[in-house]
Amino acid sequence: MHNATKLVFGTVGLVAAGAAALTYARWEAQQYTLRRATVPVLPVGQAPLTILHLSDLHLVPGQVSKQTWVRSLRELSPDAVIATGDFMSHQGAVPHVLNTLEPLFDLPGAFVLGSNDYYEPRMINPAKYFAGPSQLEPSRAMLPWSDLVDGLVDGGWSHLNNTRGTLVIAGRSVDLRGVDDPHISRDRYADIAGAFNPSADLRLGVTHAPYLRVLDGMAADGADLVLAGHTHGGQLRIPGIGALVTNCDIDRARSRGLSSHRALGSRHTAALHVSAGLGTSPFAPFRFACPPEATLLTLVARA
Repeated sequence: MHNATKLVFGTVGLVAAGAAALTYARWEAQQYTLRRATVPVLPVGQAPLTILHLSDLHLVPGQVSKQTWVRSLRELSPDAVIATGDFMSHQGAVPHVLNTLEPLFDLPGAFVLGSNDYYEPRMINPAKYFAGPSQLEPSRAMLPWSDLVDGLVDGGWSHLNNTRGTLVIAGRSVDLRGVDDPHISRDRYADIAGAFNPSADLRLGVTHAPYLRVLDGMAADGADLVLAGHTHGGQLRIPGIGALVTNCDIDRARSRGLSSHRALGSRHTAALHVSAGLGTSPFAPFRFACPPEATLLTLVARA
């Protein structure tokens, strides 16, 4: 076989392999998965609590299968729902988000927002993610985020952007605090910093993006558990290696799932759960070795 012929066949093979990988990654992006994790953070002797952690729906009109799957999560009968932002990615998405979450509104819940709840998505060169966290272009159009907040609050959930709150979940007292999205520098943790309530049954921190400055503050102040999203688990993972990027300053090893965090100089360690989320940017609807997810966290008593 002549070298030119080999080159042609090789090129065709690479193109075919690339097309197959993109087809698979597009398919995987719609394979919604429920993950489960057990977190020992409750006082000794307490019965378990279940928290449904939702993140990064990136909902746009027409995503019926995603909406149906999320609505079905009510059948799990969790004790509470915590949502860590990026609910939408379209100007007309608010009614679709509220319709999707409506079956869960009878449960105690709380939420923060992410950058994609504020700003309309735009095509980004994927290679830029390897240079560090993506930057927000100020020319991007605003989304109707205040309508989203009003709808979620009307549904009974607590809005935790740069504020503290309390919930009673299955008879247990929960001391909450959350920040607006650190990825676009809207976090103001200093305004709400200070020790969590030591008499609460659970001390819970909530953020969209798991930036270290926020994790440090919450962990040092005594959070038992911090919930975050934003990373998409890397979105495109390499088996055996994992995430290549996190789009923030957390290390790649903690881009998805349950881990822990301790601030430098602090003796307290908080459990940390980062959700890989349920969606993608509408301009990059692909996932590889990282299916979209929601997580049912079972909180149990410490040993």
